[in-house]
Amino acid sequence: MARIAGVDLPREKRLEVALTYIYGIGRSSSRKIVGEANVSPDVRVKNLTEDEVTRVRRVMEDLFKVEGELRRDVGMNTKRLIDIGSYRGLRHRRGLPVRGQRTHTNARTRKGPRRRTVGAKRKKK
Repeated sequence: MARIAGVDLPREKRLEVALTYIYGIGRSSSRKIVGEANVSPDVRVKNLTEDEVTRVRRVMEDLFKVEGELRRDVGMNTKRLIDIGSYRGLRHRRGLPVRGQRTHTNARTRKGPRRRTVGAKRKKK
């Protein structure tokens, strides 16, 4: 099993798809990495040689910020917004949508489950 950037890549998938399991790498980034490393994007991860894995790892370190380093940067950016008290920081702190979406209806992903109101009791006959 190939381990790149602290992530075990799935053995049965093509390299181009398997690289997307790494945080910060999507399909287009994956294609760039495979092209720079001169490795076939169609080769399965289980069929990679150690040399090919090393080349992919080296290209990824040179071109991209991934996994822990990227998560840390994103977290620090959010923390900075909260610390300076910007509008976006306040939205992050309150757990509301940050990018101007409406909240009167929708926004359930950020706001959490809706509180159910208890209905009036029915009359007994």
